[in-house]
Amino acid sequence: MSDDIVNRVANSGLITINLEDFYPIGQRNTIDLKQWLFQESILKEKDFREFVKQHNWLQYQDCYVSIHCSVDAIIPIWAYMLVSSKLNNIAKLCVIGSAENLEVTLFQSIIDQLDTNEFKDKRVIIKGCSNLPICTHAYASLTNKLIPIAKSIMYGEACSSVPIYKRK
Repeated sequence: MSDDIVNRVANSGLITINLEDFYPIGQRNTIDLKQWLFQESILKEKDFREFVKQHNWLQYQDCYVSIHCSVDAIIPIWAYMLVSSKLNNIAKLCVIGSAENLEVTLFQSIIDQLDTNEFKDKRVIIKGCSNLPICTHAYASLTNKLIPIAKSIMYGEACSSVPIYKRK
């Protein structure tokens, strides 16, 4: 019997993907249109346009921005278009929807551009437990991108992974 310690995980051929490695660094901001509504429920075009005109858009320089309305009000499409147009060439990215919609959009773009050649016919673990706020959608999207390529996909850590997919 040999006394050598063998790292079976290192020798297993597993490739670990940590979504934190792809996390887009940058400040996130949310613009709530509620603040520019009359009594937080009615959009008056003249007043709304004046609020948009007077707003300090430079505070969103190089930020990721989501635009939404947190109250149950009817917001015309042009209002979202107007606000997003002010962020053009200022924000890194602007989306209509919640802060979660912003994260989904960011990660979907990253996953769409991911070169998956290194995962062809490999056993892949998508690392769980993250210190950064990785949206659930990112895990599902990455899984779906890897299914036609990887031999198997697991979630978690090499020492305690959960099987997700195995090619038959």
